[in-house]
Amino acid sequence: MSRSTTPKNTSASAARKGAASGGTPATVALERAGVQFGVRSFDNDIAPGELGYGKAAAAALGVSEQRVFKTLLVEATGPVRHAVAIVPVSGQLSLKAMAAAIGAKKADMLEARTAERLTGYVVGGISPFGQKKSLPTVVDASALDHETIFVSGGKRGLDIEIAPHALLTVLGAVSAAISA
Repeated sequence: MSRSTTPKNTSASAARKGAASGGTPATVALERAGVQFGVRSFDNDIAPGELGYGKAAAAALGVSEQRVFKTLLVEATGPVRHAVAIVPVSGQLSLKAMAAAIGAKKADMLEARTAERLTGYVVGGISPFGQKKSLPTVVDASALDHETIFVSGGKRGLDIEIAPHALLTVLGAVSAAISA
């Protein structure tokens, strides 16, 4: 894993400007946060319909599906309108548990185009880091069972390996049992 000594600054606009220099907004945001993380690229030759992007990533990286997490966006009824859910690719998001975690009456999956517009990433490459707009984020509690986990690095075929506590800290996220 690498460590950057760049001063802490995780703003999305700063991350997007830094992405022009070769990183993605996600990697730039992590470098600016000064946390340890690794970047793993892989061929994304497997059609998403066969396995899904996350399961394809786990297979390509040669790691357990329980360590690879997908970033999903929800639309909620309550004090929070949109939120990010990070769950293992081996499971599914419990919308009821997610709604409870963010204090909402109800949560529904956000339409793919809306998720892309809110985050600045394409489906299959949505990273929890460096999104256009900072949203409340909930990480499934199972992430804490692992020394490191993998999340999208901001484009298909690129994953970030990071300690779950670092992920929670950088995102200002909470953990809860949100996978079904």
